[in-house]
Amino acid sequence: MSRSVRLEGSGSGAQADGDPLDHAVWRLRSRGCWEDAAALLESRVAREDAGAALRRAALLVERCMFTADGWERAEEALRTAEAMASTDEERGGAACERGHLAYAATVLGVRDRADEARAALGRAAALLPPTSPRRAMLDFRRGLMTEHFGDNPQAARAAYRRAHAAATAQGDALLCSFTWRHLAGLALRAGELAEARHGFAESLRLREELGYLVGMAPALVALADVRPEPEAERLRAEAQRLFRLLDGVPSWLADRLAASGDRPEAPDATPEAAAPDATPNAAAPDAAPE
Repeated sequence: MSRSVRLEGSGSGAQADGDPLDHAVWRLRSRGCWEDAAALLESRVAREDAGAALRRAALLVERCMFTADGWERAEEALRTAEAMASTDEERGGAACERGHLAYAATVLGVRDRADEARAALGRAAALLPPTSPRRAMLDFRRGLMTEHFGDNPQAARAAYRRAHAAATAQGDALLCSFTWRHLAGLALRAGELAEARHGFAESLRLREELGYLVGMAPALVALADVRPEPEAERLRAEAQRLFRLLDGVPSWLADRLAASGDRPEAPDATPEAAAPDATPNAAAPDAAPE
């Protein structure tokens, strides 16, 4: 790993280059092994460590976004984190994850929980102190809701830019990979092709540098959609290889890499081709965190 990885992208402010446990959790998470990563935190959760409980919940919520599976496990972990929270920071963090889980269920077409997502993210905004490092992720997730369920790309762009500025200041390169991706998607919708290419390229670069393997296929597909042939075909082929390597994760990318020529739809047809990002019932998100 070429740089430190802030785990803020999944609700924790720890850095993977410090505590060996953080490093192990990151390595598993980045390869899509969310259950194994969450299991490493079990002993700390058993000792009633509220921070560990929130991190475990965030991992399992991210798993839902990438696989459209594991909802009950994520709900159980979230309830534990909510019960252990004793400060506004912890309660706000849990509310932010609750909002993201509801967003994921809605955007993946599992169940319409958009009202729950808005309420939870609003609660997080009320609880988190202005200086909280979690504000960056909260702004990003509120941007997702605004873009995909509020049909307000201008407000979404403003939220993504706030999240991007805060993530940059905090050194949260993973979150920056998400904000770059979504800002690029909005630029593409507005016909700003050069800006879209730059944003998608930056998102892919960061994920490659971080070793965030599970998020690289969506980033490759997004960049392929705005690059000329034969480069675009090379990018799609690499995305297909990684998708198979990870046993079909992220699941919402399957339709975009379908055997019919392996040629995905244009990103403006599905506003998000990243992992916690998507439109209802569309194959898209970058969840979160993607």
